[in-house]
Amino acid sequence: MKSHVQHKTLQADSSATTSSAPSEVAESNFDALPPSTGHQYGSVEPHVFTSPARAEYWRSIYENAKYECRHRFDPSFQWSPQGEVIVKRKLDWRIMLWVWVMFSSLDLVRRNINRAVSDSLLADLKVNTNDYNTGQTIYLVCFLAAELPGGLISKRVGPFRYTPTVIVLWGGLCMVQAAMRARWSFWLLRGLLGFAQGGFIPEMVLYLSYFYKSNELPLRLSLFYTVIPFLVEGLICVIIGFISYFVMAPSITEPAFAFKRPDGTNKWWTEEEEKILVNRLLRDDPTKGDMNNRTALSARGMWEALTTYDLWPLFILGIFVWIPFQPTANYLSLTLRNLGYTVFQSNLLAIPGYALFAINTVVLGWFSERFNERLLIAAGSNIWVLPFFIGLICIKPDANPWVRYTLLTGINGIPYTHSIIVGLVSRNAKAVGRRAVAAAVYNMTYQIGSIAAVNIYRDEDKPYYYKANKGLVGLCVFNILLFVLAKLYYVWRNRVIERQHAETPASEKSRMVDARFAH
Repeated sequence: MKSHVQHKTLQADSSATTSSAPSEVAESNFDALPPSTGHQYGSVEPHVFTSPARAEYWRSIYENAKYECRHRFDPSFQWSPQGEVIVKRKLDWRIMLWVWVMFSSLDLVRRNINRAVSDSLLADLKVNTNDYNTGQTIYLVCFLAAELPGGLISKRVGPFRYTPTVIVLWGGLCMVQAAMRARWSFWLLRGLLGFAQGGFIPEMVLYLSYFYKSNELPLRLSLFYTVIPFLVEGLICVIIGFISYFVMAPSITEPAFAFKRPDGTNKWWTEEEEKILVNRLLRDDPTKGDMNNRTALSARGMWEALTTYDLWPLFILGIFVWIPFQPTANYLSLTLRNLGYTVFQSNLLAIPGYALFAINTVVLGWFSERFNERLLIAAGSNIWVLPFFIGLICIKPDANPWVRYTLLTGINGIPYTHSIIVGLVSRNAKAVGRRAVAAAVYNMTYQIGSIAAVNIYRDEDKPYYYKANKGLVGLCVFNILLFVLAKLYYVWRNRVIERQHAETPASEKSRMVDARFAH
């Protein structure tokens, strides 16, 4: 096995040298790792392609990969900060908004079971909470099994074709749930939904990475989880799926079907706007053009991605750190019913937790990029829920229901920093093919943790699950330690990379890109 840093250093050993970039600027930059332009608007000098050797090397990479936007790559192109702000705002409205709508269709379907159990679903199906846990486990196992295959199919045919198809599929399955009458039908439909939805999240992370710089992803990914679903789920998903066929753009320079002119050109972007979008993306991370977005991954590429051990700390986090809040989220409606609230009151009382969840998630996503600190801010998720779990194990069974409700709302209002880690996986993968696999693998680790989470609250421990909550207190403490250890690992790895760079001959430095890790 080798780290992807070593891989990229080896890549830089063969390149030619021609470009219009000023060589004197390139020479002055030989001794430093190429500067990041992620947090700056407008074209800046020097940038990663200021070195003629590096620019020509990556031009050949883009040509060989048949990168779909390679005709807009221009190392000498300049643009104003105002121009970049304008095109980024257009990206948010034209790309991010619809991705959010599509994600809402996923969340509508996978969360509706939590609301359904507040009514008489379990009684109607003649099942108990352990059977409900089994159904959720089946869903998550199938979701996990479909993650990598779904992501690879999307990578081969393009997300603008694959995504609408699976949304229509799971919308139809959601409507079929109305016909459930027995335990076997509940389990069957949970499994089919899991297969249909697996792969969607890493697919959307990869899709957004085609349009946004690395530092812009975490905040936008955090918006995924602000969806508060209270709609007619199945029909809405089918409608969203059909619309998605026409409004998802294949790439920056390829317009969506609904926005093509009769001659096939782009109604959305001018030529200058396309050049801004492409060059700001590649100067932030040159590897975003090293593969066409409809190129299938080889077995060798998959193996390389899986054995990139520098991503493993993030995969380990994915298994453990999101377990604590899930049992209370899955059982909130049932717990509120046990406290004496009606079905309507239970669903209404869930709203403050959802609202707090949305606010906290977006705020911490913004903090992570504003202060350029990710793992320690992401640890805030477990730091936040820890005192609420301690409260749940300390209060007596006959405590005022409003006290217990307040503690549960605090847990469900977790600052869900999952988006920060997803952004880190995408950023630290540093290659399109590796990013596709890494995003899927990370989401698989999340599902492994979720499988454990849905089996923590057991029928024999109800109604207040004191035994389970004591275990979750210990897990929160363990998770906080994991975040700190992951931070220390990447700090150490960056020192190793900087030392290796200092020992590299100047002729090779001019062709290398910054392989340091964000943390």
